[in-house]
Amino acid sequence: MKKRPVILSTDPGIDDAVAIALALFSEELEVKLICPIFGNVSLEHTKANTEKLLTLYQKTPRVVLGSSRPLLRETINASEIHGESGMDGYEFPEATIFADESQTAVEAMHEVVNEAEKTTLVGIGPLTDIALFIHLYPQDLAKIDRIVVMGGSLGRGNYGVLSEFNFAADPEAAKIVFNSGIPIQVAPLEVGNQAKIMPKITNRLKSMGEIGEMIYQLFSKYRSGSVDAGLNMYDALAIALIVKPEIFEMVSARVEIETTASLTYGASLIDLNNYLDLPANAEVAVNVEASLFEQWFIDSLAKTAK
Repeated sequence: MKKRPVILSTDPGIDDAVAIALALFSEELEVKLICPIFGNVSLEHTKANTEKLLTLYQKTPRVVLGSSRPLLRETINASEIHGESGMDGYEFPEATIFADESQTAVEAMHEVVNEAEKTTLVGIGPLTDIALFIHLYPQDLAKIDRIVVMGGSLGRGNYGVLSEFNFAADPEAAKIVFNSGIPIQVAPLEVGNQAKIMPKITNRLKSMGEIGEMIYQLFSKYRSGSVDAGLNMYDALAIALIVKPEIFEMVSARVEIETTASLTYGASLIDLNNYLDLPANAEVAVNVEASLFEQWFIDSLAKTAK
């Protein structure tokens, strides 16, 4: 099977750590580049977390540092969910794999995209670097198969009243991405709320070697849901959209991002009923088969123990 080349823009973050593992150990994906970016915690922490994860995973994709701040707005973070470092709760081995700081993530994206016929961009943090890539390298856009994003919400937010964190962290970047004309698939907040990992599955992680134990320990500190009531797996949805699309219900819709400095700054208007009378610019997941997601999730992580 020919593997699909992907670039990950990520801000680990506990659920990012899981999404990175799912991508790296997938038999269908070839992770060509990982670009840590500010988001859940500062770039200093997301860089260190990426290096620690790859050392533990014993995987060596290219790692190039991304943006440390949004295009325009003040920086926000989600350390109250992920802990001060972004991955509190596990004693990682000392990193032996390090990010390349000699060029920008956007330059590296340009190089990687031109190595393959078609590349998929995966945004599971703020979309700043993907927006900059779109802006600086328009000649590369025909070589993008699609952009797969975890972000936005169908209704209420988890950062502002109507804004989801990833889009709220850089609304202007999200707007550039959705206005790019590139095919986009989106897993919004509500679908992440459906995709819970329940205690029976969480407890199986402990028997899956060092990586399973690490994920279990991080989950014990993760404050998006609870081990007992079920943990929300937001970022893993982006990987599932690529390798397990049949478990989702998808709808073509117009997605507009609010960039006016107002109470709704950063909100995503996902127009399921065509109120805006504008052409669709994304395929939006509106439901996921939770039991099938959970089975895929644990079967995929079982590969990390082999």
